[in-house]
Amino acid sequence: MSAYLILKHLHVTTAFITVILFAVRLLMDLVGRPGWRETPLRWIPHANDTLLLAAAIGLVVVTPWMPFVHGWLTAKIILLIGYIFAGVFALKATLSARARVAAAILALVQVAAIFHLALTKPVLG
Repeated sequence: MSAYLILKHLHVTTAFITVILFAVRLLMDLVGRPGWRETPLRWIPHANDTLLLAAAIGLVVVTPWMPFVHGWLTAKIILLIGYIFAGVFALKATLSARARVAAAILALVQVAAIFHLALTKPVLG
């Protein structure tokens, strides 16, 4: 199997795991179980996201796609930064429920846009 296929499968798998872990943590908070912060659910997403980032960097190295040259990839990076910030606020226990729900919706919309760009790789402006 080529390096590209290995990195692509790792990237796609860890991307789905990221969203699943984010959703699990949101749901745990929603049902009143904030104790997840004292379990491996506190650090496992960070380990997974490290693998996700490493695979993304690997894909940039082995493919002709270049950030800030290919519009769809630039958009993914910008959306990723937004997703990270929104996700932090969505999981911040000190914020109001209303603010956390708004941040969670924003994070999920951004991750949906990231997945769309990854699947379609449209030519952007």
